[in-house]
Amino acid sequence: MNNNIFTLADQLKELKDRKKELDTEAKAVSSEIDRIELELSDAMAEAECERFSRNGSTFYLNSRLFASPASGRKDDMILALKEHGFGDIVTETVNANTLASFIKEQMAVNADEVPAWLADVVSTYEKVSVGIRKA
Repeated sequence: MNNNIFTLADQLKELKDRKKELDTEAKAVSSEIDRIELELSDAMAEAECERFSRNGSTFYLNSRLFASPASGRKDDMILALKEHGFGDIVTETVNANTLASFIKEQMAVNADEVPAWLADVVSTYEKVSVGIRKA
């Protein structure tokens, strides 16, 4: 085998290992950020302090609401929205991975071609990568 292949393989393995280390470190830092942010926001609320400046930065309390359907009630929520005149905020979606799997299946039975009825409304591309697993 070409020595260049082994050199590139070693570099790829090293980079993927480093990325895994950085991802682990980033998760730990994110957890610490969440902990400190909660502690600081609690302290600011207790002190009735909505904002302050320190070392050239302004810190302020910010509230953001997150909402999602109650567990197992997505269809009921959509129906309720539509029944009360808010159907315009409801959208149909197709998961990207599900669509890719479906297209792959269709191509398998259609001579490696996207079916004609889908060809104009779906964009596809393939990304080739090198997988690595422990020997």
